[in-house]
Amino acid sequence: MSSQAPLLGLVLAGGQSRRMGADKAALEIAGASMLSRAVAMLELIIDQVYVSVNADQSDDPFRTEYSVISDRFSDIGPAAGLLSAHLYSPESAWLVIACDMPLLTAATLLHLRDSRKSEMAATVWAAEDSSGPEPLCAIYEPGTLAAFLEQVTAGGNPSPRDWLLAAQVNVLAAPNQGVLNSANTPEEFATMTENLNAPVGATDKK
Repeated sequence: MSSQAPLLGLVLAGGQSRRMGADKAALEIAGASMLSRAVAMLELIIDQVYVSVNADQSDDPFRTEYSVISDRFSDIGPAAGLLSAHLYSPESAWLVIACDMPLLTAATLLHLRDSRKSEMAATVWAAEDSSGPEPLCAIYEPGTLAAFLEQVTAGGNPSPRDWLLAAQVNVLAAPNQGVLNSANTPEEFATMTENLNAPVGATDKK
């Protein structure tokens, strides 16, 4: 049996934040930005963590505090970050999370990592609303990203969710309510974060 591909971490932080009206990655919870919280959670369970940025953010001082991977694609949504990470390290699997999930915990990510089945195309959480796999908190195997890249560069569908729906994936039962929800508007962010005061890892580190 072949060994698993090495696993790297990726925080997607290249979105335009149009509905939020401010840079979501820089919004703070208990004194820490959403980006720094996301990176810190991944660093608890993965040795190498990168931040995905769009081309206009490649010199952003806030983001370049971290190891960044700049998008090589435009106008294809989160697929740009996924596929740019694959091109950066094509032999690696990637545990990918969005930076705008305030209720995501290190324990959730640890369970995802420990449930990985590298013989499958990906290891994913089932979306809470039963709409299929959650593509923005998932482990993608290198062969999966290579095939997805081929599809997208040929002009095919760039939706990671649609790709996962058609692939053989290891689907985990949805975690606790709201854990995978994104904050897309100021109202959603306020509601989701009003009771978040604990530092990242205070109760999750294992």
